[in-house]
Amino acid sequence: MAHLKEINTTKNSWESVSGKVIAVGVYNDMSMSELAKKIDEKSGGSLKNILNISKTKNRIGEVNHFYLSDRQILILGLGKKGKLKPEKLRKIGAAASRFAISKKIDSFAIEAFFLEDNCNALAEGIILGSYQFLDFKTKKNKYTLIKSVTMIGCVENQIHDGVSVANAICFSRDVGNSPGNVATPSHLAKLAVNIAKEENFKTKVLDREEFTDLGMGGLAGVAQGSDEPPKFIVIEYNNGGEQKPKIIVGKGLTFDSGGISIKPASKMDEMKYDMCGAALVLGVFKAVSELKPKINLVGIIPSTENLSGAKAYKPGDILKAYNGKTIEVLNTDAEGRLILADALSYASKHYDPEFIIDFATLTGAVVVALGNIATGILGNNKPLLKKIKKASKISGEKVWELPLWREYSKQVESTIADVKNMGVPGQAGTIAGAAFLKAFVNRNIPWAHFDIAGTAWGVKPSTINPKGSATGCGIRLVLDLINM
Repeated sequence: MAHLKEINTTKNSWESVSGKVIAVGVYNDMSMSELAKKIDEKSGGSLKNILNISKTKNRIGEVNHFYLSDRQILILGLGKKGKLKPEKLRKIGAAASRFAISKKIDSFAIEAFFLEDNCNALAEGIILGSYQFLDFKTKKNKYTLIKSVTMIGCVENQIHDGVSVANAICFSRDVGNSPGNVATPSHLAKLAVNIAKEENFKTKVLDREEFTDLGMGGLAGVAQGSDEPPKFIVIEYNNGGEQKPKIIVGKGLTFDSGGISIKPASKMDEMKYDMCGAALVLGVFKAVSELKPKINLVGIIPSTENLSGAKAYKPGDILKAYNGKTIEVLNTDAEGRLILADALSYASKHYDPEFIIDFATLTGAVVVALGNIATGILGNNKPLLKKIKKASKISGEKVWELPLWREYSKQVESTIADVKNMGVPGQAGTIAGAAFLKAFVNRNIPWAHFDIAGTAWGVKPSTINPKGSATGCGIRLVLDLINM
């Protein structure tokens, strides 16, 4: 875990701040932020002269640096003049951290632009930009780590939420980035148990024999091909009195070879990311343990590997899910929906929830449709989908709704079982996955499915998202949604 975890704050003047590096802002019309103006005045107009000579564009995410006397000044591009929205401030804060790392700067001070209105977003960006996955590097001293950042112009309680959310996202990234021989189902269960040591939490972890005896044939079937012990993980947070619980389900395939329907060797290593839905759920609960909202929340993670061992399930097999429905297996590489079927059935049977939402790196089809820009969402309840879209706008994490008409449900009906785990070959793959899952949610329960295969990893590197890393995408959106 290599990232900044805390941020200092001060209301004192910039001159009293220790350290030699200070980050201020400049708009693309060359007008300066308040602190930049003060530094320019103190330097007799030197900062303005440097800006005029350099002809910087000052776009969002752009960083330049200059020396004024004994101080190094980072010029953060603020883009078009006007009130900065949270998503832009995240990018600006992250850009400061990424630039500092590139220049081997391990501490800096930064202006809290627009004061308390945006301290949380800026703090979040600073921490996200500091993230590096170095757990398996043996020569860590080769890498610059951000050790200290001070935000000038705000106080600690104005950044608490942003720091908590960013740390939860970085935690989720670490879980997602860890290889399959480390981030096993047992490892995920241990993380859940550790989170649940906080007040108002409790966990339940079922092993192979226990969930098989309960009738979770989807998870049991997928797990047959691996000796790695599978787990069915439930984590509860109860701090909302008599409120109905909100339920989050996350796919926890810690490695997916495709099973008997084996994947191509090229990029199979990336299938360690097939548990990013589970990483998201754990990240949300990590944040909740810090934020302590007055809600009831349940997280469910079905977790296993999908391998082609001697006992592996096969194309043509019939499995029975927790709700009693039978499933014809046409492709063992469509396994995520099988383990989610048991999780959704469990949630429907044992709780009376306000809603159920599930997160899964489910289909390559969603990447074809939406690329790495937006998460595909589908569901059975318009008010819930409307809330999700509102949370998307607040969080800056893009979603796009796909249809879930009856015709698609008919396409996953089987001639010899209740449903099959594939739709029409080459057509509407993301929708087919959701249509299958819909069969395992009680009709009276609002439910939505998030296909995060395009946004959980593999996104274009940016100030916020490092190259070749899990993103932690979706955590901000969920935290906004569950507090509505």
